[in-house]
Parts: sequence; structure tokens; C-alpha cells
Amino acid sequence: MTATAFVFVFVFSFCSLFVFRKLAKRVGLVDKPNARKLHQGVIPLVGGVSIFTTLTIAFLLFTPIAQDTILYLGSAAVLVMMGVIDDRLDISFKIRLVIQAAVSLAMIQIAGKSLHNLGFLMGSEAIELPLAMSYLVTIFGVIGAINAFNMVDGIDGLLGGLASVTFAALGYMFWVDGNAELAAVCGLIVTAMVPYIMLNLGFPLGRRFKVFMGDAGSIFIGFTVIWLLIEATQGERVTHIRPVTALWVIAVPLMDMATIMIRRIRKGQSPFKPDREHLHHICQRIGLSSGMSLVVICSLASVLAGIGIWSDVNKISESVMFFSFLAVFVGYFLSISYIWRITTFIHKLMGRQKVSELELEMSQSHVEK
Repeated sequence: MTATAFVFVFVFSFCSLFVFRKLAKRVGLVDKPNARKLHQGVIPLVGGVSIFTTLTIAFLLFTPIAQDTILYLGSAAVLVMMGVIDDRLDISFKIRLVIQAAVSLAMIQIAGKSLHNLGFLMGSEAIELPLAMSYLVTIFGVIGAINAFNMVDGIDGLLGGLASVTFAALGYMFWVDGNAELAAVCGLIVTAMVPYIMLNLGFPLGRRFKVFMGDAGSIFIGFTVIWLLIEATQGERVTHIRPVTALWVIAVPLMDMATIMIRRIRKGQSPFKPDREHLHHICQRIGLSSGMSLVVICSLASVLAGIGIWSDVNKISESVMFFSFLAVFVGYFLSISYIWRITTFIHKLMGRQKVSELELEMSQSHVEK
């Protein structure tokens, strides 16, 4: 793929954001401040629409038109449209789940993409799932990836940053494997996201032209991630990427989603109930600025993705990689669950007497449990 494709994607993505943001204001596709959303003014929710439109045109112009490509773009179009409707009208999460499951079934039935081989997670024999179980695991995998990236979209630049880490890691793995075509696809996706990240962070035109990704964008990114992960780990050709590596590549969104859902269920709440207890919220409540929270979380994601890539390239046992990931998740879960104790200890060491807002909220939550 030539440099022309990347230049086209960057320029088209950048220009389309200005076109779509004007349309969004006319039709009311904007995000308004409320109890959970503390931004100022109404912000157009067009980042995802811009990225999807740009990539659709780029794939049709610069990549071979195959059945898989058409199915991927068609499935993504359905999900993006659902996301736009959700951004505008706030539809029920049950409807969203049904549509996501239907797209998963289409992906399995028509394209033959499914999670049927989990690799050597438990030793010397590969875990091959029965047909019915592979359908179930694939549906949960698609829904999980979509909602993992949807849930992390909470501060400026975070979704774009974490998605860039994931696609960059996948692109590198495809390149190492000799699959230049899919490596270039990952590069195009990151390139298409750069203009959005710039405007989302207010660079270089300031907050006046700020845009948000919207559910359409987070859903599109999550679906694209799981599509590429299935292609990488379950494809017909021998691939370099082992299934367990996928956990490390999307570690932060996956762990954040699992942790927040477990905490909500333990409180007797719906796992899909919105709140302000995600990792980025906690980072801000312990005193980090939005920018520092972005750097810390993206750095953590990069380190974990790097560990996964290094382990895969050096043929570390898949069972070791799997149980190491579980250990990391347990550590993450306990850290988030008892962050109020950790911050209290740190504040005492620093000679701080006043209990912070986070400590009070988390201690009350702990007492209720």
C-alpha cells in the first residue's frame, strides 16, 4: 500500500470531521452536559462517523475488494447506524445487545469467523471448542470487545489513545508475521483516528472545534478490533498471533470493563448501569489531571500490549501467558476495589489529614458491601 493511501486517509478524515460536525449540530447529534458528563457546551458526536466513512472509502479505493471486506463493511455499517441512533435517541441497552448478537451471527455464518480455537491455555493440547460453544464464545467475544471500548470513552483522547495502542500492536504483529496487507490496514485505521484525536484534545484549533467519538465510534472500534483479532488468531493461514496474546493487546479496556461490571453486580446493580467508577474517573479523583490520566492509562496499555507481543514473539508458553494475565487482572481488580485504602495510606505518608472525596466515596461503598 502506497503512501498516497495514508495521506488520503488523514486529509479526508480531517476534512470530514468539519463537514459532519456541522450536520450533527443541525440534526441534534450532540452531547450535552449532565450529572455524569462534565464537559462545557454541546459537542458534536461525529468522530466515529468520520472514521468509519473515511475507512470505507479508503478500503474500497486502496484494498482488494473481497467478500470478507464487503461483509465487514456491511456489518460495521449496521453497528455504526445503531450507534448514531443511540447517540441521538438513547436506545435501550437490550436492543443494542440484540443487534450486536445478530451481527455476530452474520459474521460466523457468512464469513466463517469464529472463536473456535483457544490455543494451548492449559498445557500441551489445544482447546478446540464444539460448534455450539464456539458460537456462544464468539457472540460474547464480539459483545465484550464492543462494550469494552465503549466503556473506556470517558475523557478526552482516551478511546483514541487506547485504540491506537491496540491497532499499532496488531499491526506490528501482522508485520512480523509477514502479512503486509493487514499491517497496512491497521496503519490506515490509526491514521484515520489521528485527526479525531487532535480535535478531541483541542489541537491545533482549540476547544471551539472539539468533537467526541460517540457510541457509533466506540462500537465501530470495538467491532474492528475483534474482527482483526479473530482474523489474526483463527484464520485459515498459520498466523503468528496466538489467541492468548489477544488478552494482552486489549488488556486495559477488558480489565476495566470486567472490574466495573463485577463491582456493579456485587452492589446489586445492572452491569450496564452508567456511573463514574471507571479507571479514568478514579485517576482524576486521586488528583491526576485529565491529561495525566490519559498518559498513565495509555502507558499502562502500551506496557501490557508490549508484554503480550514480547511473550508471543519469544514463544513463551501460552499457559504461562494466560495465568500471568489472570494474575495481572486480579491485581488490577484488588487495586481498584481498595484504592481508598491505598490513597489513605499514601496521604498519611505525605502528612495529609483531610480525607479526599475518593476516599470517602470508596470507603462508603466498601462499608455497604
